[in-house]
Amino acid sequence: MKSDTLRQIPKSIWALGLVSLLMDVSSELIHSLLPVFMVTSLGLSMATVGLIEGAAEATALIIKVFSGALSDFWGKRKPLAVLGYGLGAASKPLFALATSAGWIITARLVDRVGKGIRGAPRDALVADIAPPELRGAAFGLRQSLDTVGAFLGPMLAVAFMLLWQDDFRTVFWIATLPAFLCVALLIWGVQEPDKPLAANRSNPISRANLARLSPAYWWVVGIGAVFTLARFSEAFLVLRANQGGLALAWTPLVLIGMNIVYAACAYPFGKLADRLSHTALLGWGLLLLIAADALLAYSNSGGVFWAGVALWGLHMAMTQGLLATMVADVAPADLRGTAYGFFNLLSGLAMLVASGLAGWLWQSSGASTTFVAGIGFAGAALVLLLARPSGSRR
Repeated sequence: MKSDTLRQIPKSIWALGLVSLLMDVSSELIHSLLPVFMVTSLGLSMATVGLIEGAAEATALIIKVFSGALSDFWGKRKPLAVLGYGLGAASKPLFALATSAGWIITARLVDRVGKGIRGAPRDALVADIAPPELRGAAFGLRQSLDTVGAFLGPMLAVAFMLLWQDDFRTVFWIATLPAFLCVALLIWGVQEPDKPLAANRSNPISRANLARLSPAYWWVVGIGAVFTLARFSEAFLVLRANQGGLALAWTPLVLIGMNIVYAACAYPFGKLADRLSHTALLGWGLLLLIAADALLAYSNSGGVFWAGVALWGLHMAMTQGLLATMVADVAPADLRGTAYGFFNLLSGLAMLVASGLAGWLWQSSGASTTFVAGIGFAGAALVLLLARPSGSRR
């Protein structure tokens, strides 16, 4: 049954997954080392790291609202995805050249602008290509392949750091190669379905079109934003391990461990979302996040810490593709790009608050307080989830 489902998923979905894999190999080669590079090589404070991470991620998520709406109005999603991945590739050499916080901020913002441009059109493209009965599996597959790259990148980072005696910049230069390969694969390997253009196309973010987004959709947007408050940047997991004595060259192991769990479980949970209650699955994901935060607050090394990292990856596998599926289920087909854009706008603002707050709490009250705050926000999201009107449950 599993192989039958995989064979039914269109080839362009597989290609989009491989595009994500290559870009994540490139990005994680850099990002698995970047927090430690900023603190040890550039001398930046924890609060600055938190603000940079929050601003970078928020930039990506906020821009998605405009790229998603543009893809709906234009009726084309692939060209925007190519532009976004192209900007991501172009940003990679800036990390290798960085000598100050200004370079890092510029590189992160260019990279995240690219991610913002490509994110909503790509997700809408997956929803356009995938048959409705396989939508959860399709999102799960893309997320799983994306996450394979997210642990291959840190694995290569460890190997290269050992090979070149902690030479951050050489590793950052190597990261440029898969980024440009992914752009080539997207151009020649993904076929966008032909769609008839409406005779009188209207502004997707006009009042009349926004009124077509249902209360069920806005509930998904709200729960996604509160969820993001609880799930701050994974950079703090890497810094927690470094605080516990993990050597510089080995700190990418944190993201390797988390993403192995994520990659292995994202597709099975995506298939499960095609058959089971979305609300129940999301609730279990929140409980896993609470458990992960509790373990990470308690310890920065040893079995307890690594169990927390594994649970963090498991909650990501259960929830990230699921939230994308939930948006597709409640949004009109011709407004999917806009729907993903607004979903990510609210999540982007939440990410800015979450990562900035995490860095401030770490610096002022200690690392454990950061993860305790995560427990509080996850609990709030769980309460909101349980309060969902029964008539809108899947």
